[in-house]
Amino acid sequence: MEILRELTRLQHDRGCLDDETLRELSAKRNVPLYRLEGLVSFYPHFRRTPSAKVAVHVCRDVTCKMAGCESLTQQLRNKLDGRDDVEIHEVSCLGRCDACPAVAINEVPLAPISLADLDNVVAFVDGIAVLPADEPTDSPRHWNCDPYDDPQDRYSTISSLVESGAEIGSTAVERLKQSKLSGMGGAGFPTGLKWELVAAETATPKYVICNADESEPGTFKDRVILEELPYLVIEGMLLAALTIGAEQGIVYLRHEYTKEHKALEAALADERERGILGDNAAGSGRRFDIEVFLSPGGYILGEETALLEALEDKRGEPRNKPPYPGTHGLWGKPTLINNVETFALATSIIHHGTDWWQRQGKGEFAGLKFTSVSGDVEVPGVYEVPIGTTVAELIELAGGMKDGKTLRAFLPGGASSNFLPADKADTPLDFATMKAAGSMLGTGAVIVIAEGHDLFALATNIVSFFRNESCGKCVPCRVGSEKAVQLLESVAGGQSPSSDLDVLDELADTLEQTSICGLGQVALNPVLSMMKHFPDQIPQAVV
Repeated sequence: MEILRELTRLQHDRGCLDDETLRELSAKRNVPLYRLEGLVSFYPHFRRTPSAKVAVHVCRDVTCKMAGCESLTQQLRNKLDGRDDVEIHEVSCLGRCDACPAVAINEVPLAPISLADLDNVVAFVDGIAVLPADEPTDSPRHWNCDPYDDPQDRYSTISSLVESGAEIGSTAVERLKQSKLSGMGGAGFPTGLKWELVAAETATPKYVICNADESEPGTFKDRVILEELPYLVIEGMLLAALTIGAEQGIVYLRHEYTKEHKALEAALADERERGILGDNAAGSGRRFDIEVFLSPGGYILGEETALLEALEDKRGEPRNKPPYPGTHGLWGKPTLINNVETFALATSIIHHGTDWWQRQGKGEFAGLKFTSVSGDVEVPGVYEVPIGTTVAELIELAGGMKDGKTLRAFLPGGASSNFLPADKADTPLDFATMKAAGSMLGTGAVIVIAEGHDLFALATNIVSFFRNESCGKCVPCRVGSEKAVQLLESVAGGQSPSSDLDVLDELADTLEQTSICGLGQVALNPVLSMMKHFPDQIPQAVV
């Protein structure tokens, strides 16, 4: 962590990581220059040359494309043409899919202002308007999963267990297993089982890591949880630590989440002051503390083993599995990794018990789910809903279809999930039901698409995202995703016949079988599912 942290600090202080800076660091740390070059060339946050006085970052991914980012970005370029004090970069998802097209200036997000308000954006660029205060909200919403009405009651879940003399590990594992809480980062692995497996490992030291690097288009729920419920996440990590026998925790946070970082650090300071963290964590007689690591960027870092590589000051490329992090994680030691939402909900379940969790669901379903809703809805945002809520009901919670348009399609689990047609909108939000419907719940990022969009272009945009974010380690993923984008663009432009798309099935099968991580394994699924459900959207130009 220390080398990447120092590179981040040096870039902040000096504006870039030029040759002289890298040579100085190489001598200071006794680290080969080629290794530093390898790190700087891998992580997109690092720059080798100074940026202009004003750096504008505009998202180019699927929900922002739906909102017209391409034409709006060109209009912005036209307005700022000829200025050498401004540079405009089209970048991957900024995590502000509720304010599309998302835009940031000098790494400060303008949300809720979007690129659609060009005059306001230009005013920020010119310094006429002051950039928004990138500070946490002082009026968080009430969330059903939050067991604490009074801030003074926070952390009473762990305190009560300690005071009662209960065996914390067995209590936590039992409640989580009975609740059947699945990991909410997309994979859906049973949370209680994961905690139990890592607890059974004998090697030490052990680590607890919170994966807060959500970077997939359409996904931004963890951002809101970190800003408004950081204490639930931290308490969940502490409960996990006392269950598995860890003394160190790390929150791996994407660097674009500045105000969320501030909220998290404030909560950590509060916990240390109250004795919840430290040498005698919550009076347990055991040490546990948490530090925050800011990611230097890249969607691939959300993959758990790539994240571990970054924490070990390496290029963030996924590892072959097995072994899994639970047995051989950070520095080769047992490591428990869950995402933000999973740790927050674990606290709620351990506090209230399994019966409470069962009552939170709708009908035959159990539990709560944070969902990110973006696209063609009136009020995009994060919604906490009972598991079993249908997509159609979720759309109504988000104000209904934008401008009264008709639903055409949706992606229920973010950009990596399969397209589903409007007639599947009555499918309940649940891992099993979404799988049966032909897609996946994934992160719970529902992208809503109205009539009128070019679905082939949107699917191509998603494949382009995976191509752009491929780490390049696997040849099939690196080359296959590029060839897929070339083919899709060629068909869309009329240079190739649509029959050439037949090869995508074979290519997708190759990627699924030979890619190390999930990025390559799902990269072509969105476009294949779009073509399956919407064959009329495939360009039919004859070459």
